[in-house]
Amino acid sequence: MFLVTANQMQEMDKKTIESFGIPGLVLMENAGRGAFEYLIRKFKEPKTKKIAVLAGSGNNGGDGFVIARYLMEKGIIVTIFLLSSKDKVTGDARTNLNLAKKLCDRSCNSSIFEIPDANTFKKQKSLILNHDLFIDAILGTGLNSEVKGFFKDAIELINSSQSPVFAVDIPSGLHSDTGQPLGVAVKADATSTFAFAKVGHILYPGNNYTGDLEIIDIGIPKFIAQEKEIKLFLIEKKDIAACFSPRKFQSHKGDYGHLQVIGGSTGKTGAVSLCANAAMRCGTGLVTLGIAKSLNPSVEPQVIEPMTYPLPDSEKGFLSDNCFEQILSLLKDKQALALGPGIGTNDGTKKLVQSLIEKCEVPMVIDADAINCIAKNTEVLKKKNSPAILTPHPGEMARLCNMSTTEIQADRIGIASKFAKNHDVILILKGAQTIISLPDGRSYICPTGNPGMASGGMGDVLTGIIAGFCAQGFSPENASLAGVFLHGMCADILSKNIGGFGFVATDMIQMIPKTINQCLL
Repeated sequence: MFLVTANQMQEMDKKTIESFGIPGLVLMENAGRGAFEYLIRKFKEPKTKKIAVLAGSGNNGGDGFVIARYLMEKGIIVTIFLLSSKDKVTGDARTNLNLAKKLCDRSCNSSIFEIPDANTFKKQKSLILNHDLFIDAILGTGLNSEVKGFFKDAIELINSSQSPVFAVDIPSGLHSDTGQPLGVAVKADATSTFAFAKVGHILYPGNNYTGDLEIIDIGIPKFIAQEKEIKLFLIEKKDIAACFSPRKFQSHKGDYGHLQVIGGSTGKTGAVSLCANAAMRCGTGLVTLGIAKSLNPSVEPQVIEPMTYPLPDSEKGFLSDNCFEQILSLLKDKQALALGPGIGTNDGTKKLVQSLIEKCEVPMVIDADAINCIAKNTEVLKKKNSPAILTPHPGEMARLCNMSTTEIQADRIGIASKFAKNHDVILILKGAQTIISLPDGRSYICPTGNPGMASGGMGDVLTGIIAGFCAQGFSPENASLAGVFLHGMCADILSKNIGGFGFVATDMIQMIPKTINQCLL
């Protein structure tokens, strides 16, 4: 699913009207009719409700007038509150205001109230509140400054009511590109947007303001969107299903890859075990876990299906560059490498990690302590000989970029995309709405996952899934998209089945096969 900025949407609208020749009035009609149809589906028995349309003077208000027309034609009581003087409404919006007025003149129940200033608004507050459903058509996607004056009062009034709210295109006051409220924003139960979802609908906290989102096809030709070379997308279930191929009836474990996992250290054997077990559960044929020799007795009981390969300790319980050549030899018959879960950050470990990144010839997933091991030397990524996928959480990303976690969280997409392009890697920035950024400038937002995942070991499971998919022959891009989406989907199923907190990483691993099957249905 394309995710567009306000400027991209404006340019596509303009090109559709001026170059392709579809009149703006037709686009507005299509938008309003589609929004009306979604509203009818979304809210039951609308004929029994009194509906208020709060409209601005721009095209967002024009869309609201179209919706009001269709509602009135269904015999539904509608009151339009125009938060402007009528003479400020121009163009296509003015045409639809006039059409709505003609219908109001024929109805004894529907009406239009002009509210040009704050004093008039104060007088109408009680009348506005006396409605069963609000349609927010005040401000559109072009807003880029803080909401003030009686527009702010109107938004706060809507939010204070107990009635449901339906937003047109985007909740008024929400920044279309960032999802941040500009001082104040409408808290909608549902939103109908036009042509494409906007970035602000999806990013937190915009997703909380948007409510249920429906995308209305208004007739913008597909080639116009393709020419824009949109770089941001929302991952959908159908995208993940396309990553999988049916398994042949006559197949064996050798057909589904052999993953090498390198990690673990004293006190952190659980991380590497979770990674290996998750890789098995996602369908990998074989998994070998390379662990410090002294830790092998404690690791073996944690992994039944994966094999272990004891490696020489440098200092007890830690891997170092003294086993570099041995690991390279292990990788000769492997299809992918998972590097880092629980590996530690000793000086010798840092040398090992950096050497493996330079010399590894199979796709690798670099996670956890392996990321910390290169935080002060990210240039090593430019020396690699194979595709690399990095999976930092915001704290690890902050170390990679020499920034604060707050700075990372303030521009997750921008920072992830820049790092991916500059270092020629796939960068998976974990967190609410995990970001997957590719070296070619494309980025994806993952819609799955929930706060129940705020528990130790979740990232190790994700590394195992992604690396396991790489071993099975998925492209690094598909392995990343499928891994992140399915990981979050496992948590969503658990949250629904057992509750929103208290499930742990081992619960996630058990859910992987069922979740994959659900995704393929």
